[in-house]
Amino acid sequence: MPIFTRDDIELSYEEHGAGFPVLLIAPGGMRSAVSFWEKTPWNPIEHLSPNYRVIAMDQRNAGRSVAPVRATDSWHVYTADQLALLDHLGVDRFHVAGMCIGGPYIMGLIQAASQRVASAVVFQTIGLDDNRQVFFELFDSWANELKPTRSEVSEATWESFKQSMFSGDFLFNVSRAFVSRCQTPLLVLLGNDLYHPESSSREVAALAPNATLIEHWKEPEHQPAAKKTVEEFLAKHTPR
Repeated sequence: MPIFTRDDIELSYEEHGAGFPVLLIAPGGMRSAVSFWEKTPWNPIEHLSPNYRVIAMDQRNAGRSVAPVRATDSWHVYTADQLALLDHLGVDRFHVAGMCIGGPYIMGLIQAASQRVASAVVFQTIGLDDNRQVFFELFDSWANELKPTRSEVSEATWESFKQSMFSGDFLFNVSRAFVSRCQTPLLVLLGNDLYHPESSSREVAALAPNATLIEHWKEPEHQPAAKKTVEEFLAKHTPR
């Protein structure tokens, strides 16, 4: 996998196929990395690369990507990484598809650079629904894996970072008011478990003016129709 170096950050990424760019943001919470796509109901790298330039990345301090950990870290540093990688690759406008933590990351990209995002596919976004503690625990589990090699990072820094990531409301990084003003076309695939509450997917789809909801997509019998819908959605919003 190539490495993009940005100051003191190393971002690992892959490229597949050719055509209009699609940025993929993997599931896995704080461990969001390209390898997680192999464990999903269907892999968008395989599905989309015949028709698009698919760019898949390991987020900072996940997979092969490394970065410092600072008390001021939060969602915005990931957005900056994602846009910097696209700039490095010469990408201006792009589609984005993300699963799990990819939901908030997508909305962060739209908030920061809406003119660059042609459309977005949101697979079972995370969100707040009486489940904050599970996200704190996931953060702690990820942090505990890094701590043996990050002796310079204080416990106060880890705690500040965790609170910045997961003490917010709704999708943790954007407000309902922002989503209600979001004009970017969204295709929302329903979540249905503790980490990906059904309520979060439904609320995003209800609030966003140009959103379409797919309720059934994981089950083998529904996958062909869901894949076709994703294909048609991206094709419709690909600039000519």
